[in-house]
Amino acid sequence: MATTRRQRFVNGQIAWMLASVLGLAAIDALSFELFFLLSLIGFMLLTLLTAPVNITPRWRARLKWPIVVGFVAFAYLVIRNALTVIPTVF
Repeated sequence: MATTRRQRFVNGQIAWMLASVLGLAAIDALSFELFFLLSLIGFMLLTLLTAPVNITPRWRARLKWPIVVGFVAFAYLVIRNALTVIPTVF
C-alpha cells in the first residue's frame, strides 16, 4: 500500500515536470530557472495535496529536505538575478 502511494507521488511529480517542460516550450519560454521554479512549486503542491491525515510514513517525513534544498537554490537564483539587475539601476 505504501509503495503504491509513493509510486503515485513520483508519477505525479514526473507528470508535473513533463507538463512544465512542454508548456514552457510551447510558449517559447523554456529556461532552467523557470523550469526549476515550476518543478519546486509542483513538488510542494503535490506534497500538500497528497498529505495523509492520520499517520505520516517515513518517506513523506523525508520530503522536507528536498523542499529546504529547493528553497535554498531558489534563494540563490533570486539573489543572482537581483545582483545582475542592481548595477543597471544605479
